[in-house]
Order: sequence, then C-alpha cells, then structure tokens
Amino acid sequence: MPGEPPGSYVVRLAREKAAAAMAADGEMVLAADTVVVMGDRVLEKPVSEEDAAGMLRLLSGQCHEVLTGVCLCAGGEERTAVAVTKVWFSRLTEEEVASYAASGEPMDKAGAYAIQGLASKFVERIEGCYFNVVGLPVSLVYRLVREAGGVGYAKSSA
Repeated sequence: MPGEPPGSYVVRLAREKAAAAMAADGEMVLAADTVVVMGDRVLEKPVSEEDAAGMLRLLSGQCHEVLTGVCLCAGGEERTAVAVTKVWFSRLTEEEVASYAASGEPMDKAGAYAIQGLASKFVERIEGCYFNVVGLPVSLVYRLVREAGGVGYAKSSA
C-alpha cells in the first residue's frame, strides 16, 4: 500500500497468507513473508537476472535489513510479530554480481540472495537472527507457538 512501512507490509502479507489457509479445529496456521530493505527501498524477489544484478549492486558494501512478518492463527486467536536482522555485505565486483545473478539462486529470494547458499561469501556480518535471513525466524515462531499453548514442556525425572 502507498506509504506502508516495511514492517506493517510483511505482517499484512503474512496475515493474508494465513487467512487464505483452511485449518481444521485444533490446528494452527503459520504464515510468513520476508523482504529486504535498503534505505527506503523494499527489495522483493527479482523478476529477472538483470533485476537481481541491480539489487546486488545496491547491497554491495552496504548494511541492509531483512524483515520477516509472521502470523500464527490458533484457537481463534491471531498472533503477529516482525523479526528484523541487519546484514552487512562486502563490496562486490561486477564479475561477482554477474556470476551470482547468472547462477539462478537469486531468483526466488527476497533481495536477490540466499545467505545459506552461494551468497554466504558476501556476508561480512549480521546482527540478529540468522534464521530470519534464511526466511523463518525460528525462535520468534517458537515464542508465538508457546504463547498460543502449542508447546508443552517435558518434566525431568532427575
């Protein structure tokens, strides 16, 4: 939506995905959406190799944020949250940009890269949840499921 902040945007998309799922009584629905934010630009999945290369040039030598909106529906209640991770990229050469864009890996990835794949060599450091950058902030999801009463704790007999 025009003027929609990135955090609100990813939560809205996650809510829309969760609403589209049909769950039986007693089931939980988990939906998520991830984007990369560079300055005031939201980088989604590239539409072409050229688009991927442009995103990589934008990220080169810069810090950006990865935002994942999560929506958990359980027991007639909806829980939402946003995970934010900062990622620092090294400066990329044109050869690195072209080679990675041509690999095909960026094509289904927000921001045109997979931190767990070939692009791992471009990441100098991160601040926040690594799994958020992969696409699902596991500890955040665990917290939401626990709050919804979906996680029991085994008692120790020791």
